[in-house]
Amino acid sequence: MFKFDEIDRQLLAMLQKDSKKTNKEYANKLGLSTTAVYERIKRLEKNKVVTNYVALVDKKKVNKAFVVLCHVKLIQHTKDNVLQFEREILKLEEIAECYHVSGDYDYILKIHVEDMEAYRGFMVSKLTAIANIGSTQSTFIINEVKHTTAIDV
Repeated sequence: MFKFDEIDRQLLAMLQKDSKKTNKEYANKLGLSTTAVYERIKRLEKNKVVTNYVALVDKKKVNKAFVVLCHVKLIQHTKDNVLQFEREILKLEEIAECYHVSGDYDYILKIHVEDMEAYRGFMVSKLTAIANIGSTQSTFIINEVKHTTAIDV
């Protein structure tokens, strides 16, 4: 387990808020040297605490603001069915997130499409074409109250 100190926690919060700042900007806020910040970031990356840097895209501006949570139940929850389903899900670009869950359903998918018509097309031609799906239940997002990519450390 990676050991964090308070400066690591502050640095991670800053990186999650805006990873495009310079090491000098982080250093000034943390009261450290630029070299110390650089070394801390490299240590966080080496230990896989920081795994990637990405650009977050406004869903509305790329016409993908229709968001659906789709619950999927497999016909049989065998190892082969699970692995086959997961392989197929990885191929579908509309699916932003997929979680294998406990409860009444086996998976929850977060799907981004243009509108209801696009979602219907996705369901008919792509999702339900995957073998071993027993049932699905779709929940349409009315309003995004909170969305963050940051993890509180």
